[in-house]
Amino acid sequence: MEDTSPYIKDVTLEGFPSEVLNRSREVPVLVDFWAEWCGPCKTLSPLLERMTHEAGGAYELAKVDVDANQELSAQFMVQSIPTVVAIRDGKEVNRFTGALPEAAITAFLETVLPTELDLMVDAARTALVTGDTAGAEHMLRQVLDTKPDHQDAGTSLAALLIDHGDIDEAMIVLGKLVPDADVERLQAAARLRLTSGGDIAELEAAASAAPDDDEAQLALARALAARSEFEPALDRLLGVVRNKGEGKEAARLAMLDIFGVLGNDHPLTSTYRRQLATALY
Repeated sequence: MEDTSPYIKDVTLEGFPSEVLNRSREVPVLVDFWAEWCGPCKTLSPLLERMTHEAGGAYELAKVDVDANQELSAQFMVQSIPTVVAIRDGKEVNRFTGALPEAAITAFLETVLPTELDLMVDAARTALVTGDTAGAEHMLRQVLDTKPDHQDAGTSLAALLIDHGDIDEAMIVLGKLVPDADVERLQAAARLRLTSGGDIAELEAAASAAPDDDEAQLALARALAARSEFEPALDRLLGVVRNKGEGKEAARLAMLDIFGVLGNDHPLTSTYRRQLATALY
Protein backbone atom coordinates (compact mmCIF):
# COMPACT_ATOMS: atom_id res chain seq x y z
CA MET A 1 0.00 0.00 0.00
CA GLU A 2 1.40 3.36 -1.00
CA ASP A 3 0.93 6.30 1.37
CA THR A 4 -2.80 6.65 0.66
CA SER A 5 -3.81 6.19 4.29
CA PRO A 6 -4.26 9.33 6.42
CA TYR A 7 -2.37 7.50 9.17
CA ILE A 8 0.87 7.09 7.19
CA LYS A 9 3.33 9.84 6.29
CA ASP A 10 6.89 10.40 5.12
CA VAL A 11 8.80 12.47 7.67
CA THR A 12 12.02 14.50 7.50
CA LEU A 13 14.20 16.05 10.20
CA GLU A 14 12.47 19.41 9.78
CA GLY A 15 8.98 17.99 10.18
CA PHE A 16 9.80 15.49 12.92
CA PRO A 17 9.01 17.73 15.94
CA SER A 18 5.49 18.57 14.77
CA GLU A 19 4.59 15.44 12.81
CA VAL A 20 5.96 12.91 15.31
CA LEU A 21 6.84 14.33 18.72
CA ASN A 22 3.88 16.69 19.04
CA ARG A 23 1.52 14.30 17.28
CA SER A 24 2.52 11.50 19.66
CA ARG A 25 0.90 13.44 22.49
CA GLU A 26 -2.41 12.75 20.77
CA VAL A 27 -1.81 9.25 19.39
CA PRO A 28 1.17 6.83 19.44
CA VAL A 29 3.46 7.11 16.42
CA LEU A 30 5.62 4.32 15.00
CA VAL A 31 8.73 5.62 13.23
CA ASP A 32 9.93 3.25 10.50
CA PHE A 33 13.60 3.86 9.61
CA TRP A 34 14.13 2.34 6.15
CA ALA A 35 16.01 2.70 2.85
CA GLU A 36 15.32 1.88 -0.79
CA TRP A 37 18.26 -0.56 -0.98
CA CYS A 38 17.23 -2.46 2.18
CA GLY A 39 15.77 -5.90 1.37
CA PRO A 40 14.13 -6.57 4.78
CA CYS A 41 12.60 -3.08 4.64
CA LYS A 42 10.73 -4.08 1.49
CA THR A 43 9.19 -6.93 3.48
CA LEU A 44 8.41 -4.96 6.63
CA SER A 45 7.18 -1.63 5.25
CA PRO A 46 4.12 -2.95 3.35
CA LEU A 47 3.14 -5.01 6.40
CA LEU A 48 3.43 -1.99 8.71
CA GLU A 49 1.44 0.13 6.28
CA ARG A 50 -1.37 -2.42 6.03
CA MET A 51 -1.55 -2.92 9.80
CA THR A 52 -1.54 0.83 10.39
CA HIS A 53 -4.35 1.39 7.89
CA GLU A 54 -6.40 -1.44 9.38
CA ALA A 55 -5.90 -0.04 12.92
CA GLY A 56 -8.00 2.95 11.84
CA GLY A 57 -6.10 5.64 13.71
CA ALA A 58 -5.20 3.77 16.90
CA TYR A 59 -1.64 4.76 16.01
CA GLU A 60 0.17 6.39 13.10
CA LEU A 61 3.18 5.44 11.00
CA ALA A 62 5.97 7.89 10.17
CA LYS A 63 8.44 6.67 7.53
CA VAL A 64 12.01 7.99 7.65
CA ASP A 65 14.38 7.39 4.73
CA VAL A 66 17.74 7.00 6.50
CA ASP A 67 19.73 8.04 3.44
CA ALA A 68 17.89 11.35 3.20
CA ASN A 69 17.75 11.88 6.97
CA GLN A 70 21.09 10.76 8.36
CA GLU A 71 21.07 13.27 11.23
CA LEU A 72 17.67 12.07 12.43
CA SER A 73 18.83 8.45 12.20
CA ALA A 74 21.90 9.33 14.26
CA GLN A 75 19.77 11.03 16.90
CA PHE A 76 17.90 7.76 17.39
CA MET A 77 21.13 5.73 17.21
CA VAL A 78 19.81 3.61 14.37
CA GLN A 79 22.57 1.11 13.62
CA SER A 80 20.71 -1.26 11.32
CA ILE A 81 17.50 -1.19 9.34
CA PRO A 82 14.66 -1.66 9.38
CA THR A 83 14.34 -0.18 12.86
CA VAL A 84 10.93 0.80 14.22
CA VAL A 85 10.72 3.20 17.17
CA ALA A 86 7.48 3.76 19.07
CA ILE A 87 6.89 7.33 20.34
CA ARG A 88 4.28 8.30 22.95
CA ASP A 89 3.93 11.65 24.67
CA GLY A 90 7.04 12.87 22.89
CA LYS A 91 9.25 10.04 24.19
CA GLU A 92 10.52 6.72 22.88
CA VAL A 93 8.73 3.87 24.66
CA ASN A 94 9.94 0.83 22.71
CA ARG A 95 11.65 -0.28 19.50
CA PHE A 96 12.46 -3.32 17.40
CA THR A 97 14.91 -4.09 14.61
CA GLY A 98 14.41 -6.41 11.67
CA ALA A 99 11.50 -7.62 9.55
CA LEU A 100 9.31 -9.13 12.27
CA PRO A 101 6.26 -11.23 11.35
CA GLU A 102 2.78 -9.85 11.90
CA ALA A 103 2.20 -11.74 15.15
CA ALA A 104 5.39 -10.30 16.66
CA ILE A 105 4.44 -6.78 15.57
CA THR A 106 1.01 -7.23 17.15
CA ALA A 107 2.70 -8.21 20.41
CA PHE A 108 4.97 -5.19 20.12
CA LEU A 109 1.97 -2.90 19.64
CA GLU A 110 0.46 -4.19 22.88
CA THR A 111 3.41 -2.58 24.70
CA VAL A 112 2.84 0.72 22.91
CA LEU A 113 -0.89 1.35 22.61
CA PRO A 114 -2.77 2.90 25.55
CA THR A 115 -4.32 0.52 28.06
CA GLU A 116 -7.64 1.11 29.82
CA LEU A 117 -5.70 2.64 32.70
CA ASP A 118 -3.87 4.97 30.29
CA LEU A 119 -7.19 6.09 28.85
CA MET A 120 -8.49 6.76 32.35
CA VAL A 121 -5.46 9.00 32.99
CA ASP A 122 -6.21 10.86 29.75
CA ALA A 123 -9.79 11.35 30.94
CA ALA A 124 -8.51 12.66 34.27
CA ARG A 125 -6.28 15.17 32.52
CA THR A 126 -9.22 16.33 30.43
CA ALA A 127 -11.24 16.74 33.62
CA LEU A 128 -8.46 18.91 35.06
CA VAL A 129 -8.53 21.15 31.99
CA THR A 130 -12.29 21.62 32.40
CA GLY A 131 -11.92 22.40 36.10
CA ASP A 132 -13.25 19.11 37.50
CA THR A 133 -10.44 18.66 40.01
CA ALA A 134 -12.36 16.29 42.25
CA GLY A 135 -13.32 14.06 39.33
CA ALA A 136 -9.74 14.02 38.06
CA GLU A 137 -8.37 13.11 41.47
CA HIS A 138 -10.91 10.29 41.83
CA MET A 139 -9.94 8.78 38.46
CA LEU A 140 -6.21 9.06 39.17
CA ARG A 141 -6.63 7.35 42.53
CA GLN A 142 -8.60 4.55 40.83
CA VAL A 143 -5.72 3.98 38.43
CA LEU A 144 -3.16 3.94 41.24
CA ASP A 145 -5.30 1.58 43.32
CA THR A 146 -4.96 -0.88 40.42
CA LYS A 147 -1.35 -0.05 39.50
CA PRO A 148 0.49 1.98 42.19
CA ASP A 149 3.51 2.54 39.93
CA HIS A 150 1.56 3.88 36.93
CA GLN A 151 3.93 6.66 35.92
CA ASP A 152 1.51 9.10 34.30
CA ALA A 153 -1.19 8.67 36.95
CA GLY A 154 1.37 9.06 39.72
CA THR A 155 2.92 12.24 38.39
CA SER A 156 -0.49 13.75 37.62
CA LEU A 157 -1.82 12.99 41.10
CA ALA A 158 1.38 14.18 42.76
CA ALA A 159 1.17 17.52 40.92
CA LEU A 160 -2.42 17.87 42.08
CA LEU A 161 -1.50 17.04 45.67
CA ILE A 162 1.36 19.54 45.65
CA ASP A 163 -1.00 22.24 44.44
CA HIS A 164 -3.33 21.35 47.33
CA GLY A 165 -0.47 21.39 49.84
CA ASP A 166 -0.65 17.63 50.53
CA ILE A 167 3.11 17.32 50.32
CA ASP A 168 3.63 14.18 52.40
CA GLU A 169 1.19 12.15 50.31
CA ALA A 170 2.67 13.55 47.10
CA MET A 171 6.11 12.33 48.14
CA ILE A 172 4.70 8.88 48.93
CA VAL A 173 3.08 8.67 45.49
CA LEU A 174 6.29 9.82 43.77
CA GLY A 175 8.36 7.33 45.74
CA LYS A 176 6.58 4.45 43.97
CA LEU A 177 7.49 5.70 40.48
CA VAL A 178 10.53 5.37 38.25
CA PRO A 179 12.71 8.42 39.05
CA ASP A 180 12.61 10.15 35.67
CA ALA A 181 12.88 13.90 34.97
CA ASP A 182 9.20 14.57 35.71
CA VAL A 183 9.37 12.76 39.04
CA GLU A 184 12.54 14.59 40.06
CA ARG A 185 10.98 17.94 39.12
CA LEU A 186 7.89 17.21 41.21
CA GLN A 187 9.99 16.01 44.15
CA ALA A 188 11.92 19.27 44.01
CA ALA A 189 8.67 21.26 43.93
CA ALA A 190 7.34 19.24 46.89
CA ARG A 191 10.47 19.88 48.96
CA LEU A 192 10.19 23.61 48.31
CA ARG A 193 6.55 23.63 49.40
CA LEU A 194 7.30 21.46 52.44
CA THR A 195 9.88 23.88 53.80
CA SER A 196 7.88 27.04 53.09
CA GLY A 197 5.37 28.62 55.42
CA GLY A 198 4.32 31.77 57.21
CA ASP A 199 2.87 35.07 56.16
CA ILE A 200 4.91 36.55 53.32
CA ALA A 201 4.72 40.09 54.69
CA GLU A 202 5.95 38.95 58.10
CA LEU A 203 8.77 36.96 56.51
CA GLU A 204 9.82 39.99 54.43
CA ALA A 205 9.83 42.18 57.53
CA ALA A 206 11.91 39.67 59.46
CA ALA A 207 14.40 39.29 56.60
CA SER A 208 14.74 43.06 56.23
CA ALA A 209 15.30 43.50 59.95
CA ALA A 210 18.02 40.84 60.05
CA PRO A 211 19.88 40.77 56.71
CA ASP A 212 22.64 38.57 58.16
CA ASP A 213 20.26 36.05 59.70
CA ASP A 214 20.48 32.97 57.48
CA GLU A 215 17.28 31.44 58.83
CA ALA A 216 15.27 34.59 58.14
CA GLN A 217 16.62 34.80 54.58
CA LEU A 218 16.01 31.08 53.99
CA ALA A 219 12.44 31.28 55.25
CA LEU A 220 11.63 34.17 52.93
CA ALA A 221 13.38 32.55 49.96
CA ARG A 222 11.43 29.32 50.43
CA ALA A 223 8.15 31.20 50.68
CA LEU A 224 8.95 33.13 47.51
CA ALA A 225 9.84 29.90 45.69
CA ALA A 226 6.56 28.31 46.79
CA ARG A 227 4.81 31.27 45.12
CA SER A 228 6.87 30.65 41.94
CA GLU A 229 8.78 33.91 42.49
CA PHE A 230 11.96 32.12 41.61
CA GLU A 231 14.35 34.96 40.76
CA PRO A 232 14.03 36.84 44.08
CA ALA A 233 14.16 33.48 45.87
CA LEU A 234 17.39 32.58 44.10
CA ASP A 235 18.86 36.00 44.88
CA ARG A 236 18.30 35.52 48.61
CA LEU A 237 19.53 31.95 48.61
CA LEU A 238 22.68 32.96 46.75
CA GLY A 239 23.25 35.64 49.38
CA VAL A 240 23.05 33.01 52.11
CA VAL A 241 25.56 30.83 50.28
CA ARG A 242 27.93 33.78 49.93
CA ASN A 243 27.67 34.49 53.65
CA LYS A 244 29.20 31.03 54.22
CA GLY A 245 27.35 30.66 57.50
CA GLU A 246 25.38 27.76 58.95
CA GLY A 247 22.65 28.15 56.34
CA LYS A 248 24.99 27.69 53.37
CA GLU A 249 24.20 24.03 52.69
CA ALA A 250 20.44 24.47 53.14
CA ALA A 251 20.54 27.39 50.71
CA ARG A 252 22.54 25.39 48.19
CA LEU A 253 20.05 22.52 48.32
CA ALA A 254 17.11 24.90 47.96
CA MET A 255 18.74 26.43 44.87
CA LEU A 256 19.18 22.96 43.40
CA ASP A 257 15.49 22.25 44.01
CA ILE A 258 14.54 25.45 42.19
CA PHE A 259 16.80 24.44 39.30
CA GLY A 260 15.00 21.09 39.30
CA VAL A 261 11.61 22.78 39.05
CA LEU A 262 12.72 25.21 36.34
CA GLY A 263 14.66 22.67 34.28
CA ASN A 264 18.19 22.83 32.89
CA ASP A 265 17.20 24.92 29.86
CA HIS A 266 15.64 27.77 31.82
CA PRO A 267 17.74 30.98 31.70
CA LEU A 268 17.51 31.43 35.48
CA THR A 269 18.96 27.96 35.97
CA SER A 270 22.01 28.64 33.81
CA THR A 271 22.56 32.11 35.29
CA TYR A 272 22.29 31.14 38.93
CA ARG A 273 24.04 27.80 38.54
CA ARG A 274 27.16 29.67 37.39
CA GLN A 275 26.87 32.14 40.26
CA LEU A 276 26.37 29.31 42.74
CA ALA A 277 29.50 27.54 41.50
CA THR A 278 31.48 30.75 41.90
CA ALA A 279 30.10 31.35 45.41
CA LEU A 280 30.95 27.83 46.52
CA TYR A 281 34.51 27.86 45.25
